[in-house]
Amino acid sequence: MPELPEVETIVRQLAGHLPGRRVQDIEVCRADLLRESAEDFSRGLQNRDIVAITRRGKNILLSLSDQSLLLVNLGMTGRLLFRADGSTDPPPTHLGIRFQLCPGGSLLYTDIRRFGHLLRYSKAAWGKENRRLGPEPLGRWLTHHRFHTSLQTSRAPIRSWLLDQKRVAGIGNIYAAEALFRAGVHPFRKARGLNREESKALLKGIRKVLREAIWAQGTTLRDYRTASGGRGGFGPSLQVYGRAGEECPTCKAAIERIVFANRSAFFCPHCQPEVL
Repeated sequence: MPELPEVETIVRQLAGHLPGRRVQDIEVCRADLLRESAEDFSRGLQNRDIVAITRRGKNILLSLSDQSLLLVNLGMTGRLLFRADGSTDPPPTHLGIRFQLCPGGSLLYTDIRRFGHLLRYSKAAWGKENRRLGPEPLGRWLTHHRFHTSLQTSRAPIRSWLLDQKRVAGIGNIYAAEALFRAGVHPFRKARGLNREESKALLKGIRKVLREAIWAQGTTLRDYRTASGGRGGFGPSLQVYGRAGEECPTCKAAIERIVFANRSAFFCPHCQPEVL
């Protein structure tokens, strides 16, 4: 699933194309991507101007001229692409929704597995939904003190804690693994078991790996593409994720893979001891 760096990359690229354009027409090819009828969805968006595009956690947010908001969650295989009129790029496969824009261009949502979704919100409804999400890991509000205090309230394994979008918004399996490696914290460790120095190192690792991945335009392992159709460049910088059996870049021990909560966790048993 695209995580914070991938979504942030898409938002930054689309910010150069979408604001100021009007949604002229909507073609819904896959109605199961919506939580309302295709007719209501189209009626609610047609002839609205796109005022801004932002990100919240793993969600792309299009603010519209009638004070409503369109949320796009890419799920596991969703892509949001901008196509200029006259583009010679091949048409994308698995088209879900096409937004024809004015004064030109189109916004395409494609999704092979269709686990993503698009939702319309009123300003009030989004405010309520937004409060259910945890703080942004790169935001100023999330101080070390607040981060550590929140960790102390949970018995959950720290990897599971990081993936809980109500705890902190935007982190998924890839960057949780990388941040825990940088902090030297085993993914099985209880969240409340981290001391202040460990939680400080973890927050620093989270922020560092997210910023580096944003700079590289995200990680393409298989499906993720930027808004222009390009591949993310952070893959070669992954130190543990997807590298089971390979040498740890720090100590040369073999990277291990374990599965819990139906997800793989990658770690170095030497650099990230389970019990200190």
